[in-house]
Parts: sequence; structure tokens; C-alpha cells
Amino acid sequence: MATALEGIRIVDFTRMYSGPYCTMLLGDMGAEVIKIERAGGGDEARLLYPVKDGESGYFAYVNRSKKSIALNLKSDEGKKIALDIIRTADILIENFSPGTMKRLGLDYETVKQVKPDIVYASLSGFGQTGPYHFKPAYDGIILSMAGMVSLSGFPDKPVRPGPAVADSATGVHCALAIMTALCHKLRTGEGQYIDIAMFDTIFSMLEGFVPMATMLGTVPDRFGNGNASSAPYNMYKTKDGYVNIATANDKLFASMAKAMKREDLVENPKFCTNYLRKQNVDELDEIVSAWTAQFTCDELISILDEAKVPAGKMNTIFDLLEDPQIEARDMLIDQEVPGSGTYKFPGNPIKFSNTPVDTSRRAPELGENAAEILAECGYSQEQIDKLSADGVI
Repeated sequence: MATALEGIRIVDFTRMYSGPYCTMLLGDMGAEVIKIERAGGGDEARLLYPVKDGESGYFAYVNRSKKSIALNLKSDEGKKIALDIIRTADILIENFSPGTMKRLGLDYETVKQVKPDIVYASLSGFGQTGPYHFKPAYDGIILSMAGMVSLSGFPDKPVRPGPAVADSATGVHCALAIMTALCHKLRTGEGQYIDIAMFDTIFSMLEGFVPMATMLGTVPDRFGNGNASSAPYNMYKTKDGYVNIATANDKLFASMAKAMKREDLVENPKFCTNYLRKQNVDELDEIVSAWTAQFTCDELISILDEAKVPAGKMNTIFDLLEDPQIEARDMLIDQEVPGSGTYKFPGNPIKFSNTPVDTSRRAPELGENAAEILAECGYSQEQIDKLSADGVI
């Protein structure tokens, strides 16, 4: 079967995580992604941990399904090559600091002169406008400034989520924006500029906390592994680990009380409604914790699954590598890392009925596809050899 984005060409000036995650998703869907890297070093992510045999697993994961050409973009020849490639493309995405592409002579207004219908996406920490647009940003900075860290952790200690949530979430939002703009282009022939910020993305993901502040004038203290609106809804210790239990309404609480053989809790004036359970959450959590401590994770999950109460074990990465749901959903794939071996990496989470994703193409070595890309742009082998000798590629 054909992939959904077959025939779509993307020029990818992104590096590290947010942009490469976006273009990896689109590459898996069949787009031809030409990754333009810095001559001499390439994407900084090529050096990021984990590294084995000199190769970065971090880079290899988020840069599969792409081709690589390394250019000296500060040279006139490098800029000309970049524009020649852009002329053949449908989409351009970059995640440099605001102003960098303009200094390189590759900003939207310049690119539009050679490719009027280009869909051009800029992904940055704070966007291209506003008083913070100049600030350098990484995931932790954004999660702190956009409010997520203030809501995560325990009353006496804020905690940043482990994975780079701001990077990945913004990458997904950017992919959605690009596909929306591409649909518009295919319908009207009109390209456009996309400005997407990590700060905006995380602020938009704060769930009900902003309405709490604007409607009620209050925001709850950090509540650890609990929930702002429901109880019992927490991470509970067992004999051999932790299980998250989520009773988001009165019906689920009644089912849980029955599974606990504590139907009296449903009638208890402290716990008979969700509002009251939240008011008395510490006392209720102590009761639930004493019950869960009697079982192993598997035993507790079995009881709660039978009662149809949402519950899930706290899995480690090693647990997930053996998880039957991960296997059933093709979420672990074999991926080659040139010079190191073949390893299990996450698959693509998007499933299509008629246009399956293709995760078979490994991440490229630095500049691996330069000759192929330049030949498609009309460069002769003699020209390609000279550009290589001159350090332009």
C-alpha cells in the first residue's frame, strides 16, 4: 500500500528534539524529508546520550525516515544549494532561534520569492513575536515558565516531568499545523507561514487549571500523583510496586468500594460524593493504601479489572519492552543504527487503515544523501565533487 504523504517533499532545518520529532512522524507517513545539517558536525543530537560505538540512540530514534545533506549555510554556495532544494519542496520547517533564518538569507520572505506556495513552519521556544521571543529555551525552561511544573510534584516540591513533554507536544502540534496548511495549499494553491511556540503549546495544555483561576479565583496546591477533581485517584503502593487507580465518578467509587468489600464507604458522609471525597482525600487515601498494600500489582490489577475500575501498574521501561499491548500495537520496531547494530526503538503511534506508516528507513549518516539530493536538483557529479572538496557539503 502507498503511504499517505508519498510525493510530498519536506526540507528540514530542525535539530535536537521538537522539530526532528515532528518531521520523523511525517517521514514515517511517507513524506520525503531532506534533513539539512551543519557541515562538519551536523545536528547536535548526534552526540546525545545514549551513545554506543560512537552512535547516538537519541538521534537515531527521532531522525529515522529522513535523508541527510550537510551544508555550510554561511557560504554563498551553501545558501544557493539550500534554495535549489527548497524550489523542489512543498514544506520547510526550522527550529532555529528567531532571526537565525533571516541572517542566513533563508527566511520566509526570501524563500517565498523562489517558492511562492511553500508551507513554511518555524518552531521555537516562545514564537516569533512577543517580549520573550529572543529568549533561548529548552524543554525544562518552557515547562517551568508555561505553568506545568507549578502544577506537578508535591506541595513542598515542584517536579518537572521526566520526558521532554514540551518538545514532543510542540512537535505534534507543528505536524498538525503543517498538515492543515498543506490541505489548504492543495485546495487553493496558496502556501503560508506557520509560527508555533513551545510556550503557547504547553499553556494550551493546562487542562482545567486556567478556567479554575479565571472562574473561581483559585488553583489547587500541587497534589503529587493525585487528581485535581476526583478521589480516590492516586498512585498506591502494593507489595511489589505501585498501581494508579482512577475513580473519576460516584459509580466507579461504588464499584471500587465493593471490590474492597467496604460498601460502607459509599454511605459514609465524608465520602458519599466526589466533592466530599476530595475534601477528605487524605483520610480516604490512607484507607485505600492500607487495602492495596495487601496485594501484589498483578493481584490488585486483576481485582480492579474484574470490577471495571480503571487501574494500571507503574511500568518501567524494561516492563514495557515485554508488554503484550506494546507488541500488539507494533510500538517496538527493529531499527538499525549504522556502525553500532540493530535495536528496539518506539514505533509510530498513528495507525491508518489504508495508508500504513513506514518505519523501515533508518536515520541517515551525516551527509549520506548529498549526491542523490544534488543530482535531483540538476548538479553534475563534477560539481558535486568540487562542492565536497571546497567544504560546502
